[in-house]
Amino acid sequence: MDEKFTNISIRMDRELKAKAEKLFAELGMNISTAFNVFVRQSLREGGLPFQVKLERPNKETAAAMLEAERIAKDPHVQHDGNAEEALQE
Repeated sequence: MDEKFTNISIRMDRELKAKAEKLFAELGMNISTAFNVFVRQSLREGGLPFQVKLERPNKETAAAMLEAERIAKDPHVQHDGNAEEALQE
């Protein structure tokens, strides 16, 4: 066995793995190659090669979401049956 290489084992959801295998195959690689690309890029950047963050809406979006929720719960507001009917009006 080549002592330059080592094996690793990771657990992954089956469906996630199948989707990843399909994507990477379209890119001309397997999961092992894709993982090696990820690790090499992480080392080049000194961290993850993408931003990891919680998606939080800005103040305007948060206010709009709260307003929409308030309107949806307001019994005095007429609610249309569906979006298509509302657009027709």
